[in-house]
Amino acid sequence: MDLIRHVQCFVAVAEELHFGRAAQRLGMAQPPLSQRVQRLERELGVRLFDRTTRQVTLTKSGTLLLTEARNLLASAEALTATARHVREGRSGLVRAALSPDIAGETVAAVLDGFAERGHGVELELHELSTAEQVDRLARHELDVGLIRHPCDVTGLELGPVLRHDLGVLLPHDAPAAGFEVVPLAALAGYELILFPRELAPAVYDDLLTTCARHGLTPQAVRHGQGASFTRGLLLSRRAVAFAPRTESAPSPSSSPFPSSSPSPETVWRPLAGAPLAWRHSAAWPRGRGEDAGVRAFADTVTEALGRTAASESDTAVPMPSHPLHLRPAAEYWI
Repeated sequence: MDLIRHVQCFVAVAEELHFGRAAQRLGMAQPPLSQRVQRLERELGVRLFDRTTRQVTLTKSGTLLLTEARNLLASAEALTATARHVREGRSGLVRAALSPDIAGETVAAVLDGFAERGHGVELELHELSTAEQVDRLARHELDVGLIRHPCDVTGLELGPVLRHDLGVLLPHDAPAAGFEVVPLAALAGYELILFPRELAPAVYDDLLTTCARHGLTPQAVRHGQGASFTRGLLLSRRAVAFAPRTESAPSPSSSPFPSSSPSPETVWRPLAGAPLAWRHSAAWPRGRGEDAGVRAFADTVTEALGRTAASESDTAVPMPSHPLHLRPAAEYWI
């Protein structure tokens, strides 16, 4: 039995106290209306109306049940409206994530941008590494994220990939600090500060492989996850770190990864030939691209990355509007 439809018939007859007018109000013929009311009475085990050839009146049971019936219809309408809003992305919840290396200005821009673009969708934002995001996206425990490439994108759809060329942070009195651009091979003899491999294994391996191809095998790789620890290694004058040019990025004291923020003890120099780069893109489970909340976050984070990394905007990879799929360990578009 379609309970909601039967209850609608009951309420209409109760309010009109006339089967003909109730049928006209519901846009249906009178016989099926009478049948629905009778079936509802059988299902409930009570008589709702007293009927004569001249009038229809509510029974005591019908009067008692009328308020409950109206409440039921109101709840059904609210449920339908909420479902429609969720479907259209005008309410609900989006579980999203940013990687820890994203600058504070970008995080703020994402939150502000989503508040304008999300149309009432609640944003549950997490700080997760690329590896953690890919795992949660695969298990549908995350709706959308900002991941770093290369990584395994099986089952994911991607937004535009933004490239940020990396330079090197050096002790201010390092010999290579006198260069306008620094060849990777000139960094031989230094230890290299990197994020822990488990945060983004493919990126970590790709970066060291590229270094080796350009003549750099670090004396040692130090994993700098804590901001103070990373800064201390830099100031030891035995280590260097790779970082994009982000003039507005926070200082190392507020980020787990080094940035190119001016510091009296360190200098930032571009790398000769721009062999290294961070590549980020929004990613979401395949088939979720039409979800308005997911779309709003993906567009917002892509826009925010481009705006806050102004010096890198001219290196952003031009992309078509449709989602793309990256091969896990390369930059070939397929």
